[in-house]
Amino acid sequence: MPLAAARLLAAARARTRRATGRAVHRAWRWVQERGAVSNQQPGPYRFHTLGDGSKLAFPLGTVFNEQSIAIGPFCIIGERVTMSAGFLPGLDLGPEPVIRIGGGCVIGRGSHLVGHQSIVLGDDVWTGPNVYISDQAHEYRDTTLPIGKQWPRNEPVEIGAGSWIGTGAVILPGARLGRNVVVAAGSVVRGEVPDFAVVAGAPARVVRSYSELDGWQPPFRYEAPQPLPEGVTAEQLRALVGWDLRPPGAE
Repeated sequence: MPLAAARLLAAARARTRRATGRAVHRAWRWVQERGAVSNQQPGPYRFHTLGDGSKLAFPLGTVFNEQSIAIGPFCIIGERVTMSAGFLPGLDLGPEPVIRIGGGCVIGRGSHLVGHQSIVLGDDVWTGPNVYISDQAHEYRDTTLPIGKQWPRNEPVEIGAGSWIGTGAVILPGARLGRNVVVAAGSVVRGEVPDFAVVAGAPARVVRSYSELDGWQPPFRYEAPQPLPEGVTAEQLRALVGWDLRPPGAE
């Protein structure tokens, strides 16, 4: 093949690849938009509650027994988030939700909320990706049975409003986190955590806490972020950030 013809053919193939790539991405964005779940566009799901302004990104993870899952307003549920109430799909778990997610929550992609008795997230709880929260643990004390066949143990989980759960953290059955708790990435949390605390490790322990008398201890080693300039209106801030920062239910 002459050199000029070969160059023309290579250029045509390159244009085709670019056009195909653009078409694939446009098609995928269209699928994501149409597949996202909200109370205006519920798809096949019938949640106990799905608040105004909340959206579950497509593709979803596994969703079992969504009629026992309540999601407040203005929540963002990332891609491939699994939310399961009960062991298997098709269960009647009664009229009350097993999993309650407050308003303004953000659940990072790939996370799992697996509830059998009670998991409650307060308002404005945010998680990083791949967080695991469950209210059930396997028993292993009977040495005559495989662990998977032993009757599990349930303990309610509660995460206080305003908390941040870092990437890859695990919240174990019986954990009760206070308000504005920070869970460091990769931590394994069990038991009680007081308000305004930072926990880290496996098992997690308190590494920083706040009191009105002493402030944050140990003290921070860096300066606080600069506050917004005076005179900035709420409308300007919302336009800058791109979404409504008002607390759920606020006028």
